Amino acid sequence: MTTSETGPGTASPALPDRAAPSPLGGEREMLEGWLAYHRRTLAMKCAGLTGEQLGERTVPPSDLSLLGLVRHMAEVEHSWFRNRLRDEKAPSLYCTDADPDGDLHPGEDATWDEAYATWQSEIAYAREVAAPLPLDHRGTGERSRATGEPFNLRWIYTHMIEEYARHNGHADLLRERLDGTTGD
Repeated sequence: MTTSETGPGTASPALPDRAAPSPLGGEREMLEGWLAYHRRTLAMKCAGLTGEQLGERTVPPSDLSLLGLVRHMAEVEHSWFRNRLRDEKAPSLYCTDADPDGDLHPGEDATWDEAYATWQSEIAYAREVAAPLPLDHRGTGERSRATGEPFNLRWIYTHMIEEYARHNGHADLLRERLDGTTGD
């Protein structure tokens, strides 16, 4: 899928419907299926909006925007699959010491095209590195602060589903405030 420049007056791309995984699938099929479902849900919440709308903070006093949520999920994909699963020690995409939540605070120069392309690149990378690994594969990177143990791929998938599901709830509210669109 390609995107056009999305500034004021132009719209993010329309997306096809998403499908839930089979209720009879195996564990891996379920985990990967639900993760794909929630990734697509966030994309759907952003579809058809202008760049201006995507960056709008519609639920005061929160400063969340759909653009910020997409940047955040790019950062989350990056952190979990590059740094915890693979120990790449890759620097943050958007967060800095000065703004540890920089992913959620897109500046005036932030664009939908860049955020969407980065998010999709991180998703593609995650799929590529996880595909050959068994679910019990232990990450070689950052460990749990609580237990000191590594995270296995099953835990990472489950956490990613939780992360998307939580933020998709935020996206629901943001989108409804923008144009009245509701739905899951």
